[in-house]
Amino acid sequence: MNRTHPPLRILSFAACAVLSWQSVVAYAQISHSEEIRVTADELVHIALTNNLDIRISRLQPQVDQFAINGLYGAYEPTFSMSATHVYNSQPGGIFEEGGAVITSPSTVYRSDNYNPGISGLLPTGLTFNLTGPLLDQNVSGFPRTYQANPGITLDQPLLKNFWIDGTRYQIAVAKNTLKTDQQTFRLQVMNVIFNVKAAYYRLTFAQEDLKVQQEGLALKQQTVSDDKQKVQLGSMRPLDERQAESQAATAQSLVQTAVLTLAQQENTVKMLLARNLGQLDNFNLVPAEQLIAVPEHPQQQERWRIGLDQRPEMIQAKVKIQSQHVAIKYDFNQLFPQLDLVGSYGRNATELTFDSTLNTIQQGTHPDYTYGVVLSVPLGNSKARYNYKADRANLQSLFLQAKKQEWSIVTAIDNDIKVIEADLLKVDYTRQARIYAEEALQAGQAELKLGNIVQFQVLQYQDDLTSARSAEISALSDYNTAIEQLALDDGSILERNHIDLQFR
Repeated sequence: MNRTHPPLRILSFAACAVLSWQSVVAYAQISHSEEIRVTADELVHIALTNNLDIRISRLQPQVDQFAINGLYGAYEPTFSMSATHVYNSQPGGIFEEGGAVITSPSTVYRSDNYNPGISGLLPTGLTFNLTGPLLDQNVSGFPRTYQANPGITLDQPLLKNFWIDGTRYQIAVAKNTLKTDQQTFRLQVMNVIFNVKAAYYRLTFAQEDLKVQQEGLALKQQTVSDDKQKVQLGSMRPLDERQAESQAATAQSLVQTAVLTLAQQENTVKMLLARNLGQLDNFNLVPAEQLIAVPEHPQQQERWRIGLDQRPEMIQAKVKIQSQHVAIKYDFNQLFPQLDLVGSYGRNATELTFDSTLNTIQQGTHPDYTYGVVLSVPLGNSKARYNYKADRANLQSLFLQAKKQEWSIVTAIDNDIKVIEADLLKVDYTRQARIYAEEALQAGQAELKLGNIVQFQVLQYQDDLTSARSAEISALSDYNTAIEQLALDDGSILERNHIDLQFR
C-alpha cells in the first residue's frame, strides 16, 4: 500500500509576495514619498503571505498528514528478542524402596534460551509471527545439546476483517479528513483574495471620489469668486452670492467626508494585509490601477458546472459522502462471522553441536506444521447490525445536505450573474449620465451669461455633475466587485488571480 509522504505543497506565490512587499516599501523609501502605489495583485500576495488565519489553517493539513503516516505504522513489523539463562541445582540422596537402596546423585541444569521474533500485519488483514527459538542446555551427567525450533505462524481472515479492518478504516477516514482540511484552507485563501480585491476596489472608489468632491468644491469656489465680482459690479444680488457660498460650504463638508472615507478604507486594506499598522502608519496606500469595466457575460450553465466542481464546500460534501461509504463498508463487514485461515510451519532439531543443529534445520528432516480454520460466530451481533443501519441512514442525510449545498451554490451563482449584468448596464448608464451632466453644466453656464437662468440653477447643475461622477465611479467599483464575487462563489477565484495552490 502506497503512502503519501509529503504533507503539502502550497502557496507557490509566497516568495513572490515577499518580494512584492519589499519592492513596494523600497519604492516608498527611495522616493522619500509617503505614498505607496500598489496594485491589487500585490496586495493579494502580501495578504496571503501574512494573514494569520491562513497561516493557522495551513498547519492543519500537515497535522493530518502526520496522523496518516502514523496510522501506516501499523504495517511496520515488530522485532522482538528475549534471552534468558536458567540455572537449577537439585541435591542428591539415598532412598530405600522394597529393600533396595537407591542412590540419587545431585544434578545441575544449565540452559541459555534465545527467542528472536518478527511479527506484523499486512494490508490484507494477514497477521504473521516469525520465531527462531534456540535452546542451549547442559545437564550434569548428560552431553550438552542444542535445540532449535524456527517457524512461522499465519492468520488470514476470510470474512470479517478481510476486505476492510480497523486499520484500513482509520487510514481511509484520515485521508478524507486531510482532503476536507485542505479544502478548508483553500476556502480561507479564496475569502482572503476576495476581501482584498473588494477592499481595493472600495479604496480606489474612495480615492477617485475624493478627487470628484474636490473638483466639485473647486467649481463651487470658482462660482463664489465670480459671484463676488458680479455683486461688486452690481450685476448680481447678494442673495445669489450667499447661495453660492452655502453650496461651497456643503461641498467642503462632502470633501471632508470623502477624506474620512478614504482613510477608513485605507485602514481596512492595511488590516487585511495583516501588517502592524505602525509599520504602515507613515505610508498612504494609493491604488496604481484605475477602475475600468471589462465587459464579461458569464454563461449560467457553465458557471454552475464550475461551481459544483470547484467550490470547496461542494468538494467537502462529496468527501463526507465518501467517508460515510467507508463507514458502511466497514460496518457491513462486521456483520460477517469471524472465519480465519490459520497455519504454521516450522523445523525441529536437537543436536550435540550448534553447527549440526543448523544443518538439521536447513535439511528440514523434522518438520512441524499445522493448518485449519477458526470460526467465531457472534450470537445476535446487534451492535454491528444497528451500526450498519445507522450508517445507511446517515448517508441519506449527507446526500440531502449535499443537495442543499448544490442549491445554495447554484442560487448564489445565478444571483451573481444577474448582479453583473445589472452593474454592467449601470456602468453604461452612469457614464451617460455623467456626460449629460457635463453638457448640462456647460449649457447652464452659457445660459447664465445670457441671463436666461438664475445662479441657483447653475449650482444645481454642478451638484448633478458631482453626483453623476461619483455614481459612475461607484458603479465601476460595484461591477468589479461583482465579478470577483462570482469567481468566489463558483470557486474560480484562484485561477482568476493566478494563484497556484497545490496539494500533494
